[in-house]
Amino acid sequence: MKKSIFYILSIIIFFISCHEKNTPITAVNTNPRITPMPLSLLEKQGTFTIDKKTSFIVKTNETQKIALFFIDVIYEKTGLYLSTSDQKKDNSIYLVIDPSVELTEEGYLLKTYKNHIEIISKTAKGLFYGAQSLMQLLPFVSDDDSHENLQVIIPSIDIKDEPAFKWRGVLLDVSRHFFTVEFIKKQLDFLATLKINKFHWHLTDDQGWRIEIKQYPKLTEIGAKRGNKNSTIYHGFYTQEDIKEVVAYAKERFIDVIPEFDMPGHAKAILASYPELACEEKPFEIREIWGVDYNILCAGKEEVYVFIENVITEMAALFPYKYFHVGGDEVPKRSWIESELCQKLIKKEGLKDEAELQSYFMARVEKILHKYNKTMVGWDEILEGGITKTTNIMSWQGEKGGIKAVNEGHDVIMTPLDYVYLNFYQGNKQVEPMAFGGHTPLKKTYSYNPIPKAIKEHRRHHILGLQGNLWAEQTDNDKIAEYQLYPRLIAIAETGWTIEKNKNFNNFLNRLNSLYPILDHHEINYHIPLPEGPSSDRIVFIDSVSIPFNTTHPVKMVYTTDGSNPTNKSEEYSKTLTFNETSILKIASILPHGKISKTRTIDIVKQSYLSPISESMDLSPGLKTKTIKGHFSSVDDIRKENPSKISIVQSIKEANTTFDWGHEVKKENFKAVFLEGYIDIPEDGIYYFSSTQDQIWIGNQLVIDYKKTIKKHPEESSIALKKGKHKLKIVYLNNIKKGWASDWNTVELKYRKELDKEYKTVNEKMIFYKNSNRSLSLK
Repeated sequence: MKKSIFYILSIIIFFISCHEKNTPITAVNTNPRITPMPLSLLEKQGTFTIDKKTSFIVKTNETQKIALFFIDVIYEKTGLYLSTSDQKKDNSIYLVIDPSVELTEEGYLLKTYKNHIEIISKTAKGLFYGAQSLMQLLPFVSDDDSHENLQVIIPSIDIKDEPAFKWRGVLLDVSRHFFTVEFIKKQLDFLATLKINKFHWHLTDDQGWRIEIKQYPKLTEIGAKRGNKNSTIYHGFYTQEDIKEVVAYAKERFIDVIPEFDMPGHAKAILASYPELACEEKPFEIREIWGVDYNILCAGKEEVYVFIENVITEMAALFPYKYFHVGGDEVPKRSWIESELCQKLIKKEGLKDEAELQSYFMARVEKILHKYNKTMVGWDEILEGGITKTTNIMSWQGEKGGIKAVNEGHDVIMTPLDYVYLNFYQGNKQVEPMAFGGHTPLKKTYSYNPIPKAIKEHRRHHILGLQGNLWAEQTDNDKIAEYQLYPRLIAIAETGWTIEKNKNFNNFLNRLNSLYPILDHHEINYHIPLPEGPSSDRIVFIDSVSIPFNTTHPVKMVYTTDGSNPTNKSEEYSKTLTFNETSILKIASILPHGKISKTRTIDIVKQSYLSPISESMDLSPGLKTKTIKGHFSSVDDIRKENPSKISIVQSIKEANTTFDWGHEVKKENFKAVFLEGYIDIPEDGIYYFSSTQDQIWIGNQLVIDYKKTIKKHPEESSIALKKGKHKLKIVYLNNIKKGWASDWNTVELKYRKELDKEYKTVNEKMIFYKNSNRSLSLK
């Protein structure tokens, strides 16, 4: 990892003189900011100095291992290489395991004095966390400076600390998109800094099987690849040696790796590899789109349970920890309803319905896990048909399932999507990179309390903790993954470690500013709040326009109007900006240590009202449509040929039948549809339009030209229109892009006036077509 000083923090002062080789270099940290916030932290008078003579004092093999681990960390941060010793002496860091200390096994005491530091815990794990807190007191030092006489001065403090919750986790989905061993190890390094102790590895799903199972080689020969001869093959999986490497690496950092083998649903990759495990044996393909597939493992076939046991046998040997996640979410029961074998099993076992059949299925899986001393964890849907007393629940759909499970005596990990889903937007959809959906800005994530008020007092110990989940439908590379993870995962780490009364968002933000350079040092990409306010990057006005900006939490913003990208020397945004002429506004955010966000560019356009058509034109309600069959990735791909269909629709949504998200997609419906006619504007004004359609033309102006990677969330733009009827053209492509089917979007156009807050749908009373035989244009 690159060692460099990135920015000078207000809490760290460097005194550097390089005139002579032996001139001392001193790095001083005067402010102990530690994240997660400790249980108690007392600042004292005095300091402690770490230099080349400092040693770790260790008495056992356990403490020796921890010392060697942090010797490497200190060298990475400062260039100082410390030693270990078993002899008491000054200028030392004592690592002490004391079973009598009155803390939990993950707790620690950290005390700094003038001539030594003490870290005391019941366990090696607690010592590790105490040393992680010590590491956050160290400044970075430049590679360019000599380190032979370096002195690192840290403040004198007393810390007593232990976690609020046992489970402080993060899920990484590697099925939808694959992430390398190197990427995972990089994240584990920083998870350890945050005292996160559970890495939930989502290894299997409809879109890919990612773990080598030697008894079933087709799982990776076939199940790890999606795509066909007409598309790019996406692939990747972990060998068992890869798994061992990650598990060992995590173990050194006191992180348990929790595997997930998702069943009986989300099993399309299994069925593509071994179709005999479906209720109806037929050829299957890996699912190339997101969402939920109707094809699942057959609960009525005994060979399914043999398969599951054989897979678990191999996986249990690779993951030495207590918990094993079996999924159980989003299980469409259609194939079970239609299966004679499943219906016979329901009758034989005296089950009420398919929900109870899933409970039967999960109970059999749990018995297999018990053979290997594993505790089963499943998503909250498995509650529907009942669960055994020993099953643990991960509550993702909200808190309702978790509350029910806890009050029935089950252990629960809270992971409600509205607070801790890291694939959700962390800012405005119009500003942020494409994400799955939802809205979980940093403040909202930080505000979450894993113990709902509805849980009875004597049951609250069943809340093991919380977990952030990074699902990877739209997370297709390392940089985007890190951007989605951080800093929200830091907030989740604090919620998992810090007691509720010690949490304070403003204090957290101050400490976060100290962590940003550490993220930079690890070359981790992270979210910087982007300038929000206007929902569109094209703002039209007649005389003048005033544009306010804000961010999801307070950061400095800078801007330019001369076409150049803003820098930290650009004009600082301090009040609403007013424009009287056409301009290009470029605005960005800057963190306290000087790092700047991506630039937001807004076209500010002075216009005159666009005049409507003549009222004398012969019009009828509806729009003319021209349909061309085929799968077109963009408007430019459309072949200029005779349409397969010309018709009249009375409403815009008639251009296509909308299917439930994630389910049916009829490839024979792939097409391009051109809708042409006129839109009736009720009064003069600046109008904003919103749509997921590929192009929206009003008059002869291209108002929306959808350029996002997938058509999931609408684009917005504005135009000045006079009252009356204006030419309208909508271009809609029914296709699949990056796993998203436009079949899942309703074909529609929404509008609002400039000062309105809510959009309205353009309805059948607002659209007209000309009574003529003129053919429709493709462009």
